Amino acid sequence: LAVKDPTAVERANLLNMAKLSIKGLIESALSFGRTLDSDYPPLQQFFVVMEHCLKHGLKVRKSFLSYNKTIWGPLELVEKLYPEAEEIAASVRDLPGLKTPLGRARAWLRLALMQKKMADYLRCLIIQRDLLSEFYEYHALMMEEEGAVIVGLLVGLNVIDANLCVKGEDLDSQVGVIDFSVYLKSDDDIGGKERNVQIAAILDQKNYVEELNRQLKMSWSCIHQNVYFFVSTQKSAHNSLFSFQLAIAKNNIIKLQEENHQLRSENTLILMKTQHRLEATKVDAEAELQTYKHSRQGLDEMYNEARRQLREESQLRQDMENELMVQVSMKHEIELAMKLLEKDIHEKQDTLIGLRQQLDEVKAINMEMYQKLQVSEDAMKEKNEIISRLEDKTNQINATMKQLEQRLQQAEKAQREAEAEDEKLKKEYVNKSESLQNEFSQKEKQLLQLETDLKIEKEWRQTLEDDLQKEKETVSHLRIETQEIVNLKKEFLNLQEKNKQLKKICEDQEAALQELASKLSESKLKIEDIKEANKALQGQVWLKDKEATHCKLCEKEFSLSKRKHHCRNCGEIFCNACSDNELPLPSSPKPVRVCDSCHAILIQRCSSNVP
Repeated sequence: LAVKDPTAVERANLLNMAKLSIKGLIESALSFGRTLDSDYPPLQQFFVVMEHCLKHGLKVRKSFLSYNKTIWGPLELVEKLYPEAEEIAASVRDLPGLKTPLGRARAWLRLALMQKKMADYLRCLIIQRDLLSEFYEYHALMMEEEGAVIVGLLVGLNVIDANLCVKGEDLDSQVGVIDFSVYLKSDDDIGGKERNVQIAAILDQKNYVEELNRQLKMSWSCIHQNVYFFVSTQKSAHNSLFSFQLAIAKNNIIKLQEENHQLRSENTLILMKTQHRLEATKVDAEAELQTYKHSRQGLDEMYNEARRQLREESQLRQDMENELMVQVSMKHEIELAMKLLEKDIHEKQDTLIGLRQQLDEVKAINMEMYQKLQVSEDAMKEKNEIISRLEDKTNQINATMKQLEQRLQQAEKAQREAEAEDEKLKKEYVNKSESLQNEFSQKEKQLLQLETDLKIEKEWRQTLEDDLQKEKETVSHLRIETQEIVNLKKEFLNLQEKNKQLKKICEDQEAALQELASKLSESKLKIEDIKEANKALQGQVWLKDKEATHCKLCEKEFSLSKRKHHCRNCGEIFCNACSDNELPLPSSPKPVRVCDSCHAILIQRCSSNVP
């Protein structure tokens, strides 16, 4: 017998529980007919089942004190993938009563259900499987196809209106246990086909309304972009006007500064003139004092006159200083006025920005109210049409019922009269049977019309199912494309690793080449030294083989064991024992023997004693 995978069995059980809880919640909510509270038992069981589904296959993370296994990590990741989920995440973090990550995850699920976007949020999370692999094992429910099926089932919860109070509940210490007794049905709980047809019709109407809302949202975003473009153009025009006014104000400031500079230069000139005059008067007074020493009266007069002139000059100087102080105070006032003017301009700009924002908000509110009014008017028109049709049908049915009652009464009267007069009754009965046959034919025609209407509704439903099948096919195509993209990413990473290995090999080869180059440079330097020594010893003459019988260094006679080695440059002859200096050359595989005196290459020759 083939052994089943336990993880696959767990996924299948969780999927079946999710189906049962979602179906039971929708049916009970539709029969309940009101907004659901947090104390509603099917809703509590739904949250417990969702918690178990999200916990399946979670990786155990090591925390500072103990091992941690929570679903808040992947749910917190939704706000990065879906920007509209940032509001939920921020409100969950700001809740004062929540202390554990599990409590935050439960609050997040409740807020997502109230927003009717739980399916959208989890769909974004399931698409990013490479990010989910950090939190879930490869065999987890959220990583397999069962997760996509559960997300598809969650779309049906958009029919439900929930009003849940998250702030006062103790979500940290709740025990998540599934109550299976809720899902065990009896014979009384099984509904008829009419109820299922009504639920399907309501769901179709709800899907149609949601599609209309999405189209209206798209049109609203286009209108918002147009309004933003219009407002930005108006802002640029206002900014150009303000810049022109600012340029005029700056020109006025520059003119005032130039006037202030001119007044200061004039003031300095007047001060210089007064100083020159004072000096001139002092010189004149001294000269006159020297010339008119003899006459005391003339001296006193001159002294009094000089004193008077000095007082006048000092008075003039005091006046000039006062004027200077007035000019300085005027300058301070001008600067203060400029600062006030700039402040006033900034305040006006702030008020203009605030007024524009208020205008944008008012426009947005007006657009929303207009759209809501249009939607409500369309809904009212549709409802009025449906009501009028139903009223017409009820009037027709009432009229036919009245006719049938009248005919019944007539038939009863005819039956009473039939007992008295059989022959008259037979004739009347024939006539009445013909009229009843005509009415029966009319009823059959009405029944045919109703059957045609029902066929039209079935065809419409079939078209909707075909559209749904097409959307499922597009989703499967998109999944295949995402899988291909993941494979391409893996290939790209492999190529990057190969590139790194090749780069490493190239760097090693470059280092080896650098070492070889350094060794070659050293050998070249030695060769150049040898060449220089050879140039210095070019004038010397070689010894003849017959004359060279003994080694120059050890002074021993040459023989078979002691062979001659002749220097090319200096002409010296050495034995193989004395010429031990060897030099490696790049051109020769073996090292070469070198002369001890000039470091030139030695040539091996046969001994003179050997033929």
